[in-house]
Amino acid sequence: MINASKYTKQFYPVQNPTRRWAAKTSIDHPPVWCSVDLRDGNQSLIIPMGLEEKIEFFKLLVKIGFKEIEIGFPAASETEYNFLRTLIHEGLIPDDVTIQVLTQAREHIIRKTFEALEGCKNAIVHLYNSTSVAQREQVFKKSKEEIIKIATDGAELFDRIASESGASYRYEYSPESFTGTEPEFALEICNAVLDVWKPTPERKVIINLPVTVELSSPHVYADQIEYMCDHLKYRDSVVVSLHPHNDRGCAVADSELGLLAGADRIEGTLFGNGERTGNVDIITLAMNMYMQGVEPNLDFTDMPSIVSLYERVTGMQVSDRQPYAGKLVFAAFSGSHQDAIAKGMRWREEKHCDTWTVPYLPIDPKDVGREYETDVIRINSQSGKGGIGYLLEHKFGYILPVAMREDVGYKVKNVSDHAHAELSPEEVLDVFRDTYVNINNHIRLIDYHFVRTPAIKVMLTVEIDGEVKELTAGGNGRLDAVSNAVKRQLGIGFSDLTYEEHALNKGSSSQAITYVSITLSNGRKVWGAGIHDDIIASSINALFSAINRGIEEEGLCEA
Repeated sequence: MINASKYTKQFYPVQNPTRRWAAKTSIDHPPVWCSVDLRDGNQSLIIPMGLEEKIEFFKLLVKIGFKEIEIGFPAASETEYNFLRTLIHEGLIPDDVTIQVLTQAREHIIRKTFEALEGCKNAIVHLYNSTSVAQREQVFKKSKEEIIKIATDGAELFDRIASESGASYRYEYSPESFTGTEPEFALEICNAVLDVWKPTPERKVIINLPVTVELSSPHVYADQIEYMCDHLKYRDSVVVSLHPHNDRGCAVADSELGLLAGADRIEGTLFGNGERTGNVDIITLAMNMYMQGVEPNLDFTDMPSIVSLYERVTGMQVSDRQPYAGKLVFAAFSGSHQDAIAKGMRWREEKHCDTWTVPYLPIDPKDVGREYETDVIRINSQSGKGGIGYLLEHKFGYILPVAMREDVGYKVKNVSDHAHAELSPEEVLDVFRDTYVNINNHIRLIDYHFVRTPAIKVMLTVEIDGEVKELTAGGNGRLDAVSNAVKRQLGIGFSDLTYEEHALNKGSSSQAITYVSITLSNGRKVWGAGIHDDIIASSINALFSAINRGIEEEGLCEA
C-alpha cells in the first residue's frame, strides 16, 4: 500500500474495561428490532423509493414482524412528509407498531415533525447531534459544552412542543458518531439529555449509540457499550439501542458483542443496505440467533419473496452469497459436501432427530423457504455420487443401488464438464434416463412369454439390427431364463447378474423401476434400468438396457 502511517486510531477505548460480556457465550433473547430501511436505507439508494414503493416496503416490514419502523425525515422533503401522512390517513399503521421519525435539534424542523405526526397513535421522535472529536473540531468548531447545549436545547424543545401539541410520544437521542467520541463525553451528553427528559419505567427513553463510522474492532465497541450501560442515569428507564454501520465489515459482530454487553435494541436494515458499506444486516443478525435456538420474533420463512420485493422496490441486488438469503448460500457443488449432506439427511430420517445437525448446513433451508433438491444439491462437474443420488431419489423418486451411484455420478459430471455448465434437476434426470433406462439401440425387446415346465421357460421376440429373432431358454427364475436365452442364442457373454426394484414413489404410482447390473468378460460392471407398469417387464427392460450399454460402450464377446 502507499502510506499506512497517515492513518491513526480515531476511536477512544474504555480504560480498564470490565468485560463481563466476554464471559458470555451466546445471546439468549432477541433485542427490540427497529427497521431503518425506509430512512437510512432509502437515503442510500441511487434512486430513492417513491410513495407506492415505500408503502409496499412498509407493509413487508409489518408482515415480517417489525414493531418499530423508522419511516424517515418528515420535515426534510414533501415526499417524506406525504409518506407519513399517507400511512396515518389510510390507517396503514397497526396498533401494535410504532413508527419512528428523525429530526435535528432546530425548532422549525421539530415543529414540522410533530405536525406530520398528528393523528399517529404510537411514535418515537428521534433527536440527534454529532459528538465526535473530528466533528466538534472540523465541522462545528464548538466546545464540548456547546455541543451539550445543542443536545439539551433540542431535548427541551421536544418537551415544550410535545406539551403544546398534547402528544405523548416516546423520545430517542443519538450522540451521532458515538464511536469517535470519548466514552466519558458520550456519557456526559447522554445523561444531560436524560436529565431533561426524566424518563420513567412507564415511559422509557431510547439512548441510541451508533457506529456511525466503524473505527475499531468489535470488542472495543462492546467495551464502550458495557461502559455506557453501567453508568447511564435512569438505567431501568432507558432502552440502550445500537445502530451499527459496516465500514470495516464488522457490523454483525459489533451488534452481537454489543448485545452481550447489555444493549436492548438494534436499528438496522434488511440485507444491510445503508450509507457507504451499509448498516447492520438484520436478517443475518436475526438468523444467527435462530440457528442457535433463539426465536428472533421476525418471520423470514419466505425468504425468496422477501428478496424479490426488496430487489424490485430498491433497485439493489442481493448477492448470491448473502448469508441466509442468497441463491447459493445453501448450495453444495462439491462431491464430498453433497455426500455428507445426503448422509446427514438420511441420518435425520432414520434417527427421527429433533435437532438440526446436518453437515455443511447451519440451518434447515426449508425454514427460509428453500428446497433441498433445487437450492442445496446443485450439480456440476465437481459434484459427486452422493449428491446426484440424493437428487434423483428425493426429487424424482429413483432410489439408485449404492453400487450404481458412482457410475451414474460419472456420467452426469461428464455431461456438465463438457457443457461447462451447471445441470438443472431435470437435466440430471434426462442424463439418467437417456443413458440407463429402457435402452434398446442394439437389441430391442418386442415380446416375451413365460411358461412353467416345471422350471421357468421364456420365449422372447427381439429385433437385432432390423432382423427379428425368436429366443427360447429356461432358468430358475424369469430374469435368469431371459439371461440364459441371450447368452446361449445370441452368443453374448456376461455374469454376476444383480438387480433391485421398487415402485416409483413420485409421478405415476402404477410404474415400477428395476436396476440391473451385469459383469462383462473383461471384468467391467455395466448398469441398466427399466421402467414399466409391470414389474416383470421393468426387470427385462433393465437387463436389455445393461446389455445394450455393454455393447455400446465396451463390446460384448461371445460366451
